[in-house]
Amino acid sequence: MAARARALGIDGVFAPDHLFPPVFYPPSGPDRPSLEVFSVLAAVAAREPGLHVGTLVTRVTLRAPGILAKQAAALDAMSDGRAIIGIGTGDRASSEEHRRFGFPFPPAADRLAALEQTVEALHALFGGRSWPGGSHVPMLEGPLLPPGEPAVWVGGLSDAVLGVAARVADAWNGWGLDADAFADRAATLLELAGPRIVPPTWAGIALVGEDRSDLDRLLGLRVERGLSLDGVWSGTAEEWGTFADRLGAAGATWCIVLPSGPPDRLDVIAEATPR
Repeated sequence: MAARARALGIDGVFAPDHLFPPVFYPPSGPDRPSLEVFSVLAAVAAREPGLHVGTLVTRVTLRAPGILAKQAAALDAMSDGRAIIGIGTGDRASSEEHRRFGFPFPPAADRLAALEQTVEALHALFGGRSWPGGSHVPMLEGPLLPPGEPAVWVGGLSDAVLGVAARVADAWNGWGLDADAFADRAATLLELAGPRIVPPTWAGIALVGEDRSDLDRLLGLRVERGLSLDGVWSGTAEEWGTFADRLGAAGATWCIVLPSGPPDRLDVIAEATPR
């Protein structure tokens, strides 16, 4: 997929940080395989130079911040400064992964506090400074060598997560939103960020048909497989282009797509996406 993306002129590839496939991309569950995200992205960076590589998202509950900083800096070096580290708190759907692999899953308020302090700690270490420590992230003296300077995005839809992104992140990511909801969240982010510049980015699953007949065929196949369209954008290539334009008008600097359907959907989406 990364090789095809590069050939199509796509700017980068992202991978989720899950211990088994998440429910939004069936078949899922603990009996299905899933490769570790930083290992996958390091392989992509080595094999497909020139691509941005990013996590979308890694959860603050899965790695100690110092280890996350080291992995992020290494990925940044391997990708020639093109790493993007998307971070989130996780939600209730994450709890089963944590239980099965022995990770604590703190309450939402603790995960939110850890998110903000982790972003601050990463920025400190990437900048060659120590992190003095906080209520949820301990002191990190460093140094981090090589330091790296990956962008740090915060992903999530709540006002609380938007507030974290506005205060400390390099960008914010909203998953699965329609154009109106994305524009609303982007406007809130702009208001919360004040003088800071925190670009909004969009990501989600898309089922794109070449035309209406092709889309109807794909939708029928999805029904036959018993797959829901909940949280999936669907439409024709022309409608996708209009949707992407609306995201851009709302300030989106990235449009990150998980293509649904047959393998050629990446080509259809790439051709239809405004540049």
